[in-house]
Amino acid sequence: MADDLVVLRPQGLYCPPGDFWIDPWRKVDRAVITHAHADHARSGHGHYLATAISAGVLRARLGDIRLQGLAYGESVEHHGVRISLHPAGHVLGSAQVRLEHGGRVWVASGDYYLRGDAAPGEPANPTCAAFEPVRCDTFITESTFGLPIYRWRPEAEVFAQIDAWWRAQADIGRPCLLQAYSFGKAQRLLAGVDASIGPIVVHPTVEAINRAYREAGIELPVTRRMEDLSPAERGRALLVMPPSARPGLWLGDEPTALAEPAVAFASGWMQVRSARRRPGLDRGFVLSDHADWPGLQRAIAATGCQRVIVTHGQEAVMVRWLREQGLDAGSFPTPFGQDEASDNAAHERSDHERPDPA
Repeated sequence: MADDLVVLRPQGLYCPPGDFWIDPWRKVDRAVITHAHADHARSGHGHYLATAISAGVLRARLGDIRLQGLAYGESVEHHGVRISLHPAGHVLGSAQVRLEHGGRVWVASGDYYLRGDAAPGEPANPTCAAFEPVRCDTFITESTFGLPIYRWRPEAEVFAQIDAWWRAQADIGRPCLLQAYSFGKAQRLLAGVDASIGPIVVHPTVEAINRAYREAGIELPVTRRMEDLSPAERGRALLVMPPSARPGLWLGDEPTALAEPAVAFASGWMQVRSARRRPGLDRGFVLSDHADWPGLQRAIAATGCQRVIVTHGQEAVMVRWLREQGLDAGSFPTPFGQDEASDNAAHERSDHERPDPA
């Protein structure tokens, strides 16, 4: 529609009255960034607006950028459009973008996560602010896991599975290699596992993001270097690394460097049996930082919107379901959600993250 607050352009999602972009994938003058995953936050923009708490991660990934930080709920006005950022529950600093102009309110969600089993007042993810629904007329929603098959188990249950796997391997002197995206998923795992089982070692890309989390006040367990561990400690270690990394280059190829580890991957994609059976994988743990099918439905309903625009993921299925509910629904095809490719590219550039749709 001609008077839409957000439209799709080749550069990304554009706000015509405000003359700025949301998570653009090509270089622009002014960009509002929902979070620091590589498919949403790219280098080369003239000016960045994001949550203040995400500044450390953004600069760790993008370098020296011209960044204006906002607290959650704080607003600024640009060309008559009032902009505010609200918690999305996805990763540290992740935000939904609320736009108000001419009596209309739009919200672009970015990626978001709701934990269905959280008790009242309990944070859905201890490493970031919990998702907060924002009332609006039009809601731009992700749909990464927008199929009925994706229904997450209680988080405590998943972490109990991970701890049991790690403990069983530690008892026989076999280290555990847990693949997890370096930004968001790795920190959530570190905050959730039982660190008393054994020492934790992380890949350098994970440690770089850990530093930004700690500087933002997020508590994470102590991590150690492999070379500082005794042989007995190595047999009880949990090793956390991004799936794009090559263990041999990190840990050393010598036979004495490390006993053959048990290998697992933590991701929402592990909900699909075929993904859990991929070569070289002993276990797959279903743990996502995105809303599942019921979570998407709850989030959309909580906005009170009458119009929904679906981006990245299972767009057609979600649009059809929304229309069956009587909502005006359409889609914006975007590169968002191509996280594994972005993760691999980021890893190759830094040598040190689909970045975590999981």
